[in-house]
Amino acid sequence: MNLRQFDWRDLPLLLRYRHRGIFFDYASVLTRGEILVPSRAMLSYFASTIGVYTYLCTPEDKQGETLLGQVTHGQGKQLAHLSFLAPVTALDDDNLFALLDHIVQQIGKRGAFHLLAEVEERSPTFENLRQAGFAQYVHQRIWQSPTDIQQTESQSQWRDITSQDAIAVRSLYDMLVPALVQQVESLLNKRMKGLVYYVDDELMAYAEIRYGQQGIWVKPFIHPDIRDITELVRDLLINLPNRHSRPVYFCIRSYQSWLENALEDLQADPGPMQVVMVKHLAVAKKVRNSFAIPNLESGTQEITTPFVNSERQNSI
Repeated sequence: MNLRQFDWRDLPLLLRYRHRGIFFDYASVLTRGEILVPSRAMLSYFASTIGVYTYLCTPEDKQGETLLGQVTHGQGKQLAHLSFLAPVTALDDDNLFALLDHIVQQIGKRGAFHLLAEVEERSPTFENLRQAGFAQYVHQRIWQSPTDIQQTESQSQWRDITSQDAIAVRSLYDMLVPALVQQVESLLNKRMKGLVYYVDDELMAYAEIRYGQQGIWVKPFIHPDIRDITELVRDLLINLPNRHSRPVYFCIRSYQSWLENALEDLQADPGPMQVVMVKHLAVAKKVRNSFAIPNLESGTQEITTPFVNSERQNSI
């Protein structure tokens, strides 16, 4: 099989697959649209510094279909994200594992420690990724908020996050997010964008927000001591900056599943249960000896003063 990076000659292949891929980064899908974007793949060839990498796996006999995969990895980041694989009809092929191994090797050389993928729990792709070495570590569900939220007369207490909120946000994140998740998705390496909510000078909620032409992605982190979660989420939706007519999607992780009750009260539409999967990357390195032990390496006994003789000499 032939494994290589995407280049301009593969553009017809990408156009043929643009509606035949399966996606693993739902924040990008719901904000940008579910389509293989040729410009991103082309940019990955001409300017890899943007953090988008596209790879191909072509069978040597040219009898099977060529597999296409894309991953995003920012410079200096420990976390990479699997964007898509295409076509869906070829994902049960053995070449899938070869393509994923190649992707892992390439982003591992760039310094990535983890490769993330989001997939529906009951989909066939879930088992494909498990066989490729991915492990599940958290569940999530995506809710689409209703468009007709009733306005309130009270003034919102949500405001844009600033650099002065960083310590408080990290403290809230550390309290709410399990250590297993933090090992993969550390907030310390993220550029925080969103809204914060304080009560008596204490941070009680943070909403991470991503904007796109197709929608707005919100991942909330809300303290369980908040009394009226429904009103807090309603207030967030009403005062979301630059919303216009775009749909809003809430990503609710399993460690904050109690937030789903508030979304139900607001008549939001729930999506299927998803599994966030991770493949841990490691690069094998040879360990060099920092010192030598002569009597073990050469087989020659080291010339030393016996301990018993040393005691005798000191006693004389």
